[in-house]
Amino acid sequence: MKKLFLILLISATNFILAQNPYITITVAQDGSGQFTSIQKAITSIRDLGPGEALVKIKAGTYHEKIVIPSSKHKITLQGENKENTIITNDDYSGKIDALNEKMTTFNSYTLLIMSDDIKISDVMIQNSSCNQGQAVALHVEGDRFSIKNSKILGCQDTVYTGGNHSRQFYENCYIEGTTDFLFGSATVIFKNCTIKSLANSYITAASTDQSKKFGYVFFDCKLIAKEGINKVFLGRPWRPYAKTVFINTEMGKHIVPEGWNPWKGDKMFPDKDKTAYYAEFGSKGEGGKTENRVTWSHQLTKKEAKKYTLKNIFGDWKPNMSNK
Repeated sequence: MKKLFLILLISATNFILAQNPYITITVAQDGSGQFTSIQKAITSIRDLGPGEALVKIKAGTYHEKIVIPSSKHKITLQGENKENTIITNDDYSGKIDALNEKMTTFNSYTLLIMSDDIKISDVMIQNSSCNQGQAVALHVEGDRFSIKNSKILGCQDTVYTGGNHSRQFYENCYIEGTTDFLFGSATVIFKNCTIKSLANSYITAASTDQSKKFGYVFFDCKLIAKEGINKVFLGRPWRPYAKTVFINTEMGKHIVPEGWNPWKGDKMFPDKDKTAYYAEFGSKGEGGKTENRVTWSHQLTKKEAKKYTLKNIFGDWKPNMSNK
């Protein structure tokens, strides 16, 4: 009887921890919270903690380069508002670091997430460096990552979705950049997002692993551009088996009629147009006219489009979706 009671107690405790944060930390620049630095708040959280740790970030501009290491799982960063809760840095590929070495794309991030089960909402993540080299704002390698109601700002390589086994969910987000500003090998859903091109270039550069059925999937998004921008491709394959699909997306007139680019001239990975999978269903707007798309892209049938569901794409993970 005691053993049964103990089992029930442990189960109940685990259920409660799964529903509510076991610790809440407030970050505020005016000193009204436990910390004035987001990184210090993250560092204070117990490694491999028993449940969700909630970090509330009060409005302000936080000039930080932040890392959430793999030992700091199940953390939620919750800002006050995506317009006034700002995390910003200005590193870029080629910049000389503190060790007098040149940075690369992969350590130019403003925010690096290496841990699983990280959630973010109501913040602005920015890399303010532009036209100096690749400059990542958000770099995610952990699994089951979600970000909602947020802004992600940069120029080239704004968002790096790394990791063949990483699943990521972006909802109601505004993302802007110049070249390949959504790139990487993760399986990613963008839902109700606004994607703004700041230059005549390419939006996506997926590098999906050959073993993966899904790469980037956009649902009900909107593609817009800075004034004067009129030649933007939906994507080009960073690696041979890149997969990118737009479903019910409104596309501005800046999207070129051919839609996709084969990334010719890559000596290491030639002829990527033969293996990449690029597709659309229900594209709308001036840039959504598909009659002149490249012949190696696809227009999904209704039956094919029905395969693009949260369950099919993410498997056993079901991120919480907004009611909007």
